[in-house]
Amino acid sequence: MSSKIYSAATIGLDGEIVEVEVDVLGAGLHNFNIVGLADTSIKESRDRVSSAIKNSGFKPPHQCGRITVNLAPADLPKASPIYDLPVAIGILLATKQLQFDFNGKMVVGELSLDGRVRSIQGILPIALLAKEKGFRELYVPTENAAEASVVKGINIVPVDTLYALADHFSGNKFISYFPKIEAEDLFSCGEHINDMAHISGQQHAKRALEIAAAGGHNVILNGPPGSGKSLLAKAMPTILPRLTLAESLEITKIFSVAGKLHKGQSLVTVRPYRNPHHSASSVSLIGGGSYPRPGEISLAHRGVLFLDEFAEFPKSVLENLRQPLEDGMITISRAKGSLHFPARFILVAAMNPCFCGMATDPEKICTCTQAQIVRYQQKISGPIMDRIDLHIEVPRLSFDKLQESGSEESSEEIRNRVENARNVQAKRFVDLPIISNSEMSSDQIKTFCPLNDECKNLLRNAVSALKLSARGYHRIIKIARTIADLAESENITPMHIAEAVQYRFKTE
Repeated sequence: MSSKIYSAATIGLDGEIVEVEVDVLGAGLHNFNIVGLADTSIKESRDRVSSAIKNSGFKPPHQCGRITVNLAPADLPKASPIYDLPVAIGILLATKQLQFDFNGKMVVGELSLDGRVRSIQGILPIALLAKEKGFRELYVPTENAAEASVVKGINIVPVDTLYALADHFSGNKFISYFPKIEAEDLFSCGEHINDMAHISGQQHAKRALEIAAAGGHNVILNGPPGSGKSLLAKAMPTILPRLTLAESLEITKIFSVAGKLHKGQSLVTVRPYRNPHHSASSVSLIGGGSYPRPGEISLAHRGVLFLDEFAEFPKSVLENLRQPLEDGMITISRAKGSLHFPARFILVAAMNPCFCGMATDPEKICTCTQAQIVRYQQKISGPIMDRIDLHIEVPRLSFDKLQESGSEESSEEIRNRVENARNVQAKRFVDLPIISNSEMSSDQIKTFCPLNDECKNLLRNAVSALKLSARGYHRIIKIARTIADLAESENITPMHIAEAVQYRFKTE
């Protein structure tokens, strides 16, 4: 007797349908095989499924003869114990211990030895796939039900135990659908606790961060230890625009696949802020593994990636940022295939000017030689620095400035200006697959950033004096476009170009 149960696999950030086919041959010695390019965690499910079925009160597989489970399509790599529950249900169906119509139903979940259903990773992509493919019901572990319930158009059935699910399919005791969650209602909860109003002075740096937030530009903060670089970076998410539902679903898919969602969390409702230590490896930063998972740059998608002590990161690690800084995407290639993960983040880097950190401090003596200073700054390659739009000096504050209070702008005030600028960009790029000025291609710059003769002359002088690359030239225009948007100016003026140029000074 054979049976078939629909399940799913997550490949990168997308779901793929998997058919769990079970064939039981009553004659002969007991044998339990799982085929279909399954990894070790799936092959081990034979023991989990057997114990779960026995401990749930059903006839155990070892009394049923030869059992073959096929996970189709056979050429699709399968990983994680997500197939425990559909395999168990398939065995019960094939051995006639259970009878029901499996059409329109998708089942996922890991089993414990006593038949309880454990949570799994990557539920949101699976729920989106189930809806897209026309499934009526998705059976998921209870802990994952809140996450899946944000997808409208499909009924989510929370499952606690194998026995409860079998009872449901038999019609003895139905499991109620999980209540639908209105995703828009979730955005009122959760905010970052840092605020620009708590940071004294540093108006120049705050202005640069406002521009970066408004246009999605990358920033590097350079200054002596204790000048407030890390504090500014931590406050950066509080001035970014609030997440849209589409952005939230993008981010939640990444967190779901990476297993970073908190227990019972439905959506990521605030922009990510990732702060990996400078000892982080290349794989932890960009992602990877035998079955690739997202790294820190993808977890920072649509948010902030803060790299403190920028010069202390291994050069080989930082060089991996070249492609995602340019394309907003990371491609991870392995022998088994290539996967693409989104990585459209705002890079905020912080570094000291030299080994001792006092090279730019007017009140403390730097103990480094000129050669040491140059060697320290050369830890960051030219191509990486050229991809950073705004280069900001963060000076040490005086005692009087630290004592001032009540005169600083709040993050909410800055965020309002940033959101107004982003709204302008949303209208500008309404028919394009980009949402901010930093994502414009050279062709789009010509279309959306026309320059008058005065602007061109000023830009020509800047390119000549600073020996800017073609990338640096285009980035100045993008920054100027963002500054004009913040000023609610339809056209770029020489004043906007002049302010944009000053932020590129440190690259050369």
